[in-house]
Amino acid sequence: MSTGLTPPPAPPPPIQKETTVGNYFVSNYPPFSFWKPERVGELHAALERPPKPGTPLGIYLHIPFCRKRCHFCYFRVYTDKDSAAIRGYIDAAIKELSIYAAKPFIGGRKPNFIYFGGGTPSYLSVDQLKHLTESMKALLPWDEAEEVTFEAEPGTLTDPKLKAIRELGVTRLSLGVENFDDHILEINGRAHHSREIARSYDYARGIGFPQINIDLIAGMIEETEANWRENVRKTLAMSPDSVTIYEMEIPFNTTIYQQMKAEGRLVAPVADWETKRRWVDYAWNELGQAGYHVASAYTAVKDPAKTKFIYRDQLWAGADLLALGVASFGYIGGTHYQNHHDFDPYVARLNQGELPLYRALTPSDDERLIREFVLQLKLGRVSRAYFQKKFAVDPGERLATPIQRLKDWGFLTVEGDRILLNREGLLQVDRLLHEFFLPEHRHARYA
Repeated sequence: MSTGLTPPPAPPPPIQKETTVGNYFVSNYPPFSFWKPERVGELHAALERPPKPGTPLGIYLHIPFCRKRCHFCYFRVYTDKDSAAIRGYIDAAIKELSIYAAKPFIGGRKPNFIYFGGGTPSYLSVDQLKHLTESMKALLPWDEAEEVTFEAEPGTLTDPKLKAIRELGVTRLSLGVENFDDHILEINGRAHHSREIARSYDYARGIGFPQINIDLIAGMIEETEANWRENVRKTLAMSPDSVTIYEMEIPFNTTIYQQMKAEGRLVAPVADWETKRRWVDYAWNELGQAGYHVASAYTAVKDPAKTKFIYRDQLWAGADLLALGVASFGYIGGTHYQNHHDFDPYVARLNQGELPLYRALTPSDDERLIREFVLQLKLGRVSRAYFQKKFAVDPGERLATPIQRLKDWGFLTVEGDRILLNREGLLQVDRLLHEFFLPEHRHARYA
């Protein structure tokens, strides 16, 4: 017999306490494991179509060279390449851009944003950087770019190199600080030391970079409460334009996981998720008291009117991303793709005049809507009108079930046009995003 009472909402999935192996961070959708080599033809077809009007174009270039491989790193990096191999790689990337620059999808556009990621872009010499960037600008001029981002490891930054990077047109220098304690840097495999952080930051600030970002990682091996608070204190003392904080995860292709596997351990020797979230919350609170604004699940900015993340915001809104370099991920004309993930085949394919494509996927309209929704939810706010205009779909209706679920769990509210995630939800957004995935993607391996 019915009681007429509404059943209580289902409780949220239990919060995983320990840090175990696997990808946590959601950077794209559908998951990478669903991108397939047999679908590369879809990317070739996309290259031959003109762009949709109003679609921004960005360039990402992966520089895979490092002085050391960090124990937590899951990117494709190399520590054994000499100057001849590096020059060969740079020339291959230039050839790659030249092939793309002649394709119809460019449609007369110039890049709106450029991002040099790694690896360690600042590993390159001044001459290598000039050769690379001058060649890129000759193929697709940067004179209309709103943002040029350059990732840097502090120990690779000499004063002449910083001056050269600034002269190349870099607008945001992102310093991979991660931690200010030499012991913790060393046991996590970082190549730089604390003294190099202050020296490179001070010189970069003095020569007028428009934006300097500091990267931190919450939950590194042997990181403690006291150490984390000191990291936040030193960050505030430096007063960067923006701060990015990631919670440590242990993907399968990390040195830490290889050691765990050899020792038969299931739990990583890093802080648990509850601790990492509490540390990030502490950092956001301290930064907030100093006048910073939390701009996403990972970033705080000093002046939102002046400090933008064009790369992030346009990419999460469906911009074309022309990805260059080994293992890099791109998005062109509605099709995802990834380059070959090994150095020699990547270079060899380009030396033969072929694009080094490895796998691709063209998401459905529904998957594209979910992709943009989950990525934009990382900002803590989503506009329903944006999706109604772009997809002719109200996400409040299409995604009503997972939205209600997150409301019941106390993480989300809907206020007119805005779907809002609160601080508690933002601190664990990557695990919550899976609630919006299609059933076939929800429990599959992510990468």
